[in-house]
Amino acid sequence: MSMKGRHKAGQIIAHIALVMLSIYTLAPLVFLLINSFKSNNEIVESPVAMPLSWTLDYIKSAAQQINFFKSMGITVVITVVSVGLLIVVSSLSAWVMVRSKTKLAKVLYLVFTAAMLIPFQSVMYPLLDIFEKMGLKNIPGLIIMYGGFGLSMSVFLYHGFIKSVPQALEEAAIIDGANIFQMFFNVVFPLLKGTTVTVIVLNGMWIWNDYLLPFLVIGNRDGVKTLTLELYFARLTAGQYGNPWELIFPAVLVTIIPIVVLYIFLQKYIVAGVAEGAVKM
Repeated sequence: MSMKGRHKAGQIIAHIALVMLSIYTLAPLVFLLINSFKSNNEIVESPVAMPLSWTLDYIKSAAQQINFFKSMGITVVITVVSVGLLIVVSSLSAWVMVRSKTKLAKVLYLVFTAAMLIPFQSVMYPLLDIFEKMGLKNIPGLIIMYGGFGLSMSVFLYHGFIKSVPQALEEAAIIDGANIFQMFFNVVFPLLKGTTVTVIVLNGMWIWNDYLLPFLVIGNRDGVKTLTLELYFARLTAGQYGNPWELIFPAVLVTIIPIVVLYIFLQKYIVAGVAEGAVKM
């Protein structure tokens, strides 16, 4: 076989592999979608069949049972405030560590990167005990926890890209009369757009979908639950006499829609942002 023929055959195999991988990845979402419009009996009898009628009744019922709008509002507040806190603190921290040439800055950077290897389970109980004594087992405490746990990866991403930002830009801003915060937020931070979007998407998806930390911090408090907690407790209540599939599927669907939409709009920045933060180390 000629070189051109081998190249074409390789392309065909690659395309087939990518199509199969796409089907494998999208299959659970398609399964979730079609079963969100079916009754419990339809799902049990034939989970892969199309629904007899595409009615929104099951989705509306599920949204009511998980208090969708209220719990989504709480989840949005927690996610937005946590991610905003992460962006400000991690970008400033990474910038200071890059511009400072001291050994302390290098040690701090190593500490931040090493923190990514520490599993949450190893610090879970002492952390919760400390926060309970401080009266922070609530939404503000949960936001602080998310800020702490997401800081290491965010600093790592920002640190790598800030190294490529010319220091001459900062010096010019200082000469023009800008203070240190004006110089950072008006000159340096706009250059970190790709990395910032990556931090938003990665941390936003994690915080939005997280179950364990809200369960440990907030628990089963009336009127103060995230979407994942509402889904869990609604399923627990409705599932006393079996699996309430007509609740589970549509509830999961309405829960993931906002973060899926966010990912679709920002996905082009993710690979670029990760590459910017990792390659320029």
